[in-house]
Amino acid sequence: MTVVDEPPASDSEPLTLAQLAELAGVSKATVSKVVNGRSAVAPETRALIEGLIREHGFRRQRRRSSPAAVLELVFHELAGDYPTEIARGVGQVARDHHMAVAISELQGNHVPGADWLEDVLGRRPAGVIAVFSSLTDVQRERLATHKIPLVLLDPTGDPGHRVPSVGAGNWNGGLTATRHLLELGHQRIAIITGPPHALSSRARLDGYRAALDTAGAPVDPDLICQGDYQIEDGLTHTHRLLRLSDPPTAVFASNDGQAIGVYHAAHQLGLRIPEDLSVVGFDDMPPTRWAIPPLTTVHQPLTEMAGAAASMLVTLSRGEPLPHHRKEFATTLVVRESTAPPKH
Repeated sequence: MTVVDEPPASDSEPLTLAQLAELAGVSKATVSKVVNGRSAVAPETRALIEGLIREHGFRRQRRRSSPAAVLELVFHELAGDYPTEIARGVGQVARDHHMAVAISELQGNHVPGADWLEDVLGRRPAGVIAVFSSLTDVQRERLATHKIPLVLLDPTGDPGHRVPSVGAGNWNGGLTATRHLLELGHQRIAIITGPPHALSSRARLDGYRAALDTAGAPVDPDLICQGDYQIEDGLTHTHRLLRLSDPPTAVFASNDGQAIGVYHAAHQLGLRIPEDLSVVGFDDMPPTRWAIPPLTTVHQPLTEMAGAAASMLVTLSRGEPLPHHRKEFATTLVVRESTAPPKH
């Protein structure tokens, strides 16, 4: 029996963008710049990539003739109940239209990086929902060029009419929360805000100021604390607030996470809620009703907002016009047991 050696497997098959990036130890975005003749690549890196292409070749992936039946949902951060409520709303609409949902995270950044955009363009979803984040003009233009529609949900800045968006009545929420505390008899009302770049944060603060102004109550700068929508904000700022010579009798936290931080600080200082300190939150996340005591908070219909954003995206993906470029949902105060009249 004669044994015939098989020829070795050829390794000359051209490489994909991802394979070239892995070999060169760079991002796919960098390889894409070299392949497409764009600048902003270091000469050494460009030479390395071009050498790999000469050695192995480059296989362009065939573009889909139509978008994938996928809604791309991008969060600045996957933490807490906020993204869960939004994913639930988008998922309901996606299922109704026999679509899937892809979720990506920006690791705390509010503007996606180049790698994220290249990945999205490679996936070519039916559309993108950017949650509490914003895209640059260049990123928006590239999505539009590839006919990938974009909708902003709870945008960090004013989107104007450039991009369809969905939001909530943040100003009215801040007004209602503060007015509730004023009606209980509180005059020293502190607020812990969200980040200053966030549209929702600025609107809630403006609502707080408007309620105080209408009631003829002074706005004390010592009672306005800048936060970042984090639990630690409530903990840190409440300790400072309660050390004031004239401390507040109530705190309006700009989200429920901050309110939980206020609860922890009050416990550490031996104070009772609401007997010694009233607390109002914002969002009305499911766990707040199980806090001790249950939290008075402003309800923001995140699931419905997310569903509306997804429906807008489905409409745009079909090439159909939207009746409205901006949808704003009403907020309502949910009174529970964390607020009461101040002690006299």
